[in-house]
Amino acid sequence: MIGYAFCGSFCTLSHSLAALRRLCADGHEVLPIFSDNVYSTDTRFWKASEFADAVRALCGREIVHSIVDAEPLGPQTPLEALVIAPCTGNTLAKLAQGITDTPVTMAAKAHLREDRPLLVALASNDSMSANLANISTLLLRKQVFFVPMRQDDPERKPHSLVADFTYLSDCLSAALCGKQLRPLFL
Repeated sequence: MIGYAFCGSFCTLSHSLAALRRLCADGHEVLPIFSDNVYSTDTRFWKASEFADAVRALCGREIVHSIVDAEPLGPQTPLEALVIAPCTGNTLAKLAQGITDTPVTMAAKAHLREDRPLLVALASNDSMSANLANISTLLLRKQVFFVPMRQDDPERKPHSLVADFTYLSDCLSAALCGKQLRPLFL
């Protein structure tokens, strides 16, 4: 089973949902995991309950949305891999610094202690400024892999990077073999 976590880069949730749909169509069993914000925040992109309903219907499983429910995902409920898509800069920073205070960071901590692949699909406006050191830290960490990314608007958001979600399935296959898909920056 693959864990698939959503963080609050709300403008990329539809792209992530399309990537999840492809994983499910390829036959992967998927356990959905939501950050607190994705689980409870209505935005102009999605109502929280409608997004949760779409993910539940696609995965056929209840959503993990609390720290308590995410904690067993390492030793008690092992996952083949954990995908965080989208991964916000906030969550990226917490992963790099070992901070565990959300369902997604708890799922990642529990999963990584079993030395299984974590795939990060970054979507952050500060990737090439405040979070660049955190990207570097995680690139050096065993079993952490990234979906290739690009600047989504170099003129108006010069520090922003967003993963190309169309690569997610290929990146997951590579991560399961212990490899980082390249090029990392498109």
